[in-house]
Amino acid sequence: MFLRRMARPLMMMAKVKETTGIVGLDVVPNAREVLTGLYTRTLDEIKAVPEDEGYRKAVESFTRHRLKVCQEEEDWEAIEKRLGCGQVEELIEEAQDELKLIGHMIEWNPWGIPDDYECEVIENDAPVPKHIPLHRPGPLPEEFYKTLEAVDTGTLKLAISASK
Repeated sequence: MFLRRMARPLMMMAKVKETTGIVGLDVVPNAREVLTGLYTRTLDEIKAVPEDEGYRKAVESFTRHRLKVCQEEEDWEAIEKRLGCGQVEELIEEAQDELKLIGHMIEWNPWGIPDDYECEVIENDAPVPKHIPLHRPGPLPEEFYKTLEAVDTGTLKLAISASK
């Protein structure tokens, strides 16, 4: 009885996570410190991407926000609640994946397209090269065209009431 009274407040202060509830995703006891390190590294590595690129702007924006939350909050539960993006362990995986992607993006250099580069435009009836998959939708149902005509002529309400 005495131990229960004394131990319960200590257990409540620690807020130890026992499991993530996700198969294969282990609990990270120092998740806040890991996230802070990953987010700081992300902000350093993204500097290799040109400043005016949308990818860099997006990564910097959400990474700064997440880093700020991790610096302001001490508790993993508070971090999860404020960010609303899953468990801290999932955030760690996302941050690691983002770091890998930054490396790939720097290697691929998708923003390094010359100004005089011309993209081939394929018109509707032009033959499509074999290396490009065809994604042509099938014909639309006849009701679609009747509804579209009713919208164009302003008789949509009449068409709806007639169908009832």
